[in-house]
Amino acid sequence: MKISKGKWLLILGIVLVVIDQLIKVAVKTNMSLGDHFNVIGNWFQILFIENKGMAFGMSFGGMIGKLCLSLFRICLFSFLCWWITKLVRKGMNGKPVPTGVLVGLTLITAGALGNIIDCFFYGLIFSESIPGTVATLGGHYAPFMMGKVVDMFYFPIIRNSAGNVLFFSPVFNFADSCVTVGAFYLALFEYKFFMTEENSK
Repeated sequence: MKISKGKWLLILGIVLVVIDQLIKVAVKTNMSLGDHFNVIGNWFQILFIENKGMAFGMSFGGMIGKLCLSLFRICLFSFLCWWITKLVRKGMNGKPVPTGVLVGLTLITAGALGNIIDCFFYGLIFSESIPGTVATLGGHYAPFMMGKVVDMFYFPIIRNSAGNVLFFSPVFNFADSCVTVGAFYLALFEYKFFMTEENSK
């Protein structure tokens, strides 16, 4: 049975979200906040931190900022789902949309959903992660939409003589990677599509 392009994209998105969540749950339920271990030398580490705001450890104000960010994520996710569905069904100017464009948008959409799940539900289903104590499933540390995003990938590739990290200091997760890879791919290799679409409007 032939699977349509739309279903392939849906499967891809689900697989990416599942991978993201499996990694996060494994880290959150096996490591206490601040725990780390080396994967490859000292330049690729798993370092468990929780992000209260945006990607790569950036913050966005207090509770009001957190709420606004959560609502923005939902709006972005909903728009991307609508746009991908429209491109798959109708194409652009009657022509099929390049597969690379659809895959790039799916990566961004899946990454957005991965972090939405953390913010919306982790506070309701996990106990709080703190240094020296591993979180457990079945706790409650924050209300709906106020959970923290789990981050773990750390690449302190370049350090100075004092040991301070010069590159790359942010800690991020698989969902962040999906968004970043999708955005860079679209910007570098599919920019002509977006220029054409803008001109057509």
